[in-house]
Amino acid sequence: MYRNGQRLPPETLGVPARLSVNPRARRLSIRIDGRAGEAVLVAPSERKLGEVVAFARGKTGWMRDRLAARPDGTPLAPGGELLLFGRRTRLEATGGAGAARLVEAADGPAILSGGEGEAFARRVENLLKRLARQVLVERTEHHLRALGQRPVRVSITDARSRWGSCSPHNRTIRYSWRVIMAPPAVADYLAAHEVAHLVHADHSPAYWSVVQGLVGDHRPFRKWLREHGAALHAVGR
Repeated sequence: MYRNGQRLPPETLGVPARLSVNPRARRLSIRIDGRAGEAVLVAPSERKLGEVVAFARGKTGWMRDRLAARPDGTPLAPGGELLLFGRRTRLEATGGAGAARLVEAADGPAILSGGEGEAFARRVENLLKRLARQVLVERTEHHLRALGQRPVRVSITDARSRWGSCSPHNRTIRYSWRVIMAPPAVADYLAAHEVAHLVHADHSPAYWSVVQGLVGDHRPFRKWLREHGAALHAVGR
């Protein structure tokens, strides 16, 4: 009997895999969790988990190729760079123990930070989380006003695979801080995506109509996350 959250050994499907139940899912699906190095088999209910395992048996080659193609880790270290608001941003050490800060230099944006080794990386990540909270809270409030919705509690996380999640019953929205590396329009789409779940908890046509009313054609933003998401999840690993 399969259960939600169960991990399957590599010999079952040829790759490491984890089972996940998502009541909002409208079909069986597979997504690749590049950070954990495993395939996630998604079913709308626990009784459908056997079906998604059977479905995945025919996708072994695809899963193996996708896992093999995931990018190597990108450490947060002086001399490196990352995307911030979709722009290449340098990482530079300042010496001392000062907090990380974002500056706009003549040759482009840079993050300057004190600390060495893990301390440097921690300061940079803390800055990225602060920027993510600032931007995502502002865009969340914008879309709440557009829909006439009451305030929600926003939290910033480092989810393994989801960019965001919404719990309408307790009016909580969670975002991955990593979306701050994407272009601003993509982060804005993510906020609209989660706020729209306060109106429709599923991904029905009515739900996507709400999203479209907030940001227009959402397909380019979803495409950007599909194409670049693995690289964002590799940052700091």
